Amino acid sequence: MFWLVIAVLILIVGLTLGLQLRASEKAGSKRAGVLIMVAALLLAAAAGVVSCVRTVPTGYTGLVTVFGRVEDYTLDSGIHYVAPWKQVVTMDNRIQKRTVSLPCFSSDIQEVSVSYTINYQISKSDAMILYRTVGRDYYETVISPNIAEAVKVVTARYTAEDLVGMRDELAKDIEEILAERLLKHSIEVVGTSIENMDFTDAFTNAVEEKQVAQQNKLRAQTEAERKVIEARAEAEIRKVEADAEAYEVLAKADAEAEANRKIGESLTQQLIDYYYAQNWDGQLPKIVSGESGSTIVNASDLLRTGE
Repeated sequence: MFWLVIAVLILIVGLTLGLQLRASEKAGSKRAGVLIMVAALLLAAAAGVVSCVRTVPTGYTGLVTVFGRVEDYTLDSGIHYVAPWKQVVTMDNRIQKRTVSLPCFSSDIQEVSVSYTINYQISKSDAMILYRTVGRDYYETVISPNIAEAVKVVTARYTAEDLVGMRDELAKDIEEILAERLLKHSIEVVGTSIENMDFTDAFTNAVEEKQVAQQNKLRAQTEAERKVIEARAEAEIRKVEADAEAYEVLAKADAEAEANRKIGESLTQQLIDYYYAQNWDGQLPKIVSGESGSTIVNASDLLRTGE
């Protein structure tokens, strides 16, 4: 619009001055008036052309407005020719990053400070809708309040102890809520993350004490299990040794029994008599009882009688 105004002023001033000079009776003045009018026309045309040129920087989307009304199309980055009475507003369509720290409360009323990061990008094709309904200050108007609400709502679903180990689930739940709400305003959520969660000193100390107690309990359980395993191993070793000893005794007894059986099978009456004779000392029994058990005879006396 600025260059259009300049073009009009140049044209008006040039034509006025040229006409005045042409009205003069001097030939030189008439010629100068013609030249001035021609120059004014050329300058006005150049200013008019410049007023139609619009440049949209890389990473931005151009929005066309006509006396405040937003047109239903957008301009990509580059040079464009637009009617001089139209304005071009640029909107940043690059991925943008914001990090906020929010005081929240868990479901068990523990205070926690959440440092939350969001990467977002406006929709290129629907940028005019965002500009028309919200404006260029859409972060403060739409994104920031929704971040605060989503983070606080989701944090209140978990206990403080769960928040310590469920950061990924927490970020996912928050991102789902934000993506749904911001999409209504033509804002796309590219990614989110929880950078940090800061609890009160009392809760942090309690968590540390609990972890130490759990570690000590686990260590004691491990030691007890180790002792049980060692005791079972020792009992198994003793059982194996006892079984081996019993097997050895049984094997020895079986061997002796087998040897005795073989010896018994090999004995004959003649062999018994032979061994008996070989081991007899030449002495007869002094007392011999009869078959009825009533007669007692001195075997030595019988031997003398026989002599």
